Formats: sequence, structure tokens, C-alpha cells
Amino acid sequence: MSIALLSVFDLVGVFVFALAGASAGVAKRLDIFGVVVVGAASAIGGGLLRDVLIGQTPPFVLRDWRYLVVSTAASVMVFYFHPQVSRLRRVVLLSDAAGLGLFVVTGTAKALDAGVPAVGATVIGVLTGIGGGVIRDLLTGEIPVVLRREIYALAALLGAGTVVIADGLGIAGPASAAVGAAGVFGIRVLALVRRWSAPTPRDVPTT
Repeated sequence: MSIALLSVFDLVGVFVFALAGASAGVAKRLDIFGVVVVGAASAIGGGLLRDVLIGQTPPFVLRDWRYLVVSTAASVMVFYFHPQVSRLRRVVLLSDAAGLGLFVVTGTAKALDAGVPAVGATVIGVLTGIGGGVIRDLLTGEIPVVLRREIYALAALLGAGTVVIADGLGIAGPASAAVGAAGVFGIRVLALVRRWSAPTPRDVPTT
């Protein structure tokens, strides 16, 4: 996949993940600085982890000014123009699902371009997708979504697998990336709507 296309997907992912992070900050009634910090951390956290793992230092998200500008602009926009409080959860979840899909496919593609084998690239793709959301949840005092019952990491794994398989078949490109991202988004939204969940331990006493 071309570097230019990866950058586009990456920046779109930064924007929508910043929306999700900033919306979570608004829901927690943080001030504008707190909203921007949560939004930016949510947006670039996964990319930082990805770049460190593939040996790209300093991380690209810190070398290219567009990443911080886009994440900050999205966060400020949410702070001033956020919807009614009762609708914030929907915005957070949809933005998070979109960001997850975009970051998973770009993380996987960048790992493959860096020469990481298929399995490792899949892991890096998943970590790229979930990293920002984990940071966001920790900063806002929530148990990370990836550790809860909702289908999250499994959706990311499907998207990363799609990119890896397409690369192995020699058909990697915009179409396969779009399919992978759409698949992640679709599964994540369906899991939320239909309340799909991964198994959890039974008969655990409450404390």
C-alpha cells in the first residue's frame, strides 16, 4: 500500500479516534485542556505503540505536525460543539468503531511494509487499533473496553487478518484496506446493537 494512502487512512483514524476520546472527556465534564489531552492521547496512542514496535523512532506521529494538529482540532471541535449529553455515548461508540477499523488496517499495513512477518504484523495491527482506546478509558476512569465483554479485540483481529491475507495473495491495496476497516466497524457496531459478547467466568462471587 502506498505511503500517501497510508497517511490518509492514518489521519482519518486520528480524527475519528480524537472525536471518541474528546467525547468521553466531555462526558466526564473535563475542562478544555483535559478534553484535548484525552482526545489526543486516544488518537495517537496506538500509532506511538506501533512505531516503537516496528523500530520507527522517533515515532512518526511526533515527527509529522499534522497528527497533533488534527487530534487537537477534533478535540476542540467536540468541546465546543458536542451534542446533548444523552447522545454522547452513541458518538463515542461510533467514532471508536470507525477509528478502530482505520487504525487496525494502517497498523497492519505499516508493519508488513517494515518487514514484520504475518503473525507479528497482525499483532501490531491489533495493538495499534486498541492502544488509543485503552489509554482513553484509563484516563477517564473506565475499565478498558477491550477487557470487557463486548466484542472489540476480535473485530480488530479480523481486520488485521484481512490485510495480511490480501498481502499474502498479492492484492493488498485501497480495496482490501477498505474491506478490512469496514469489517471491523460492522462487527463492532453489530456487537453493540445485538449485545454480542465474549465468554466470561461463571459463578464468580461479587465483592
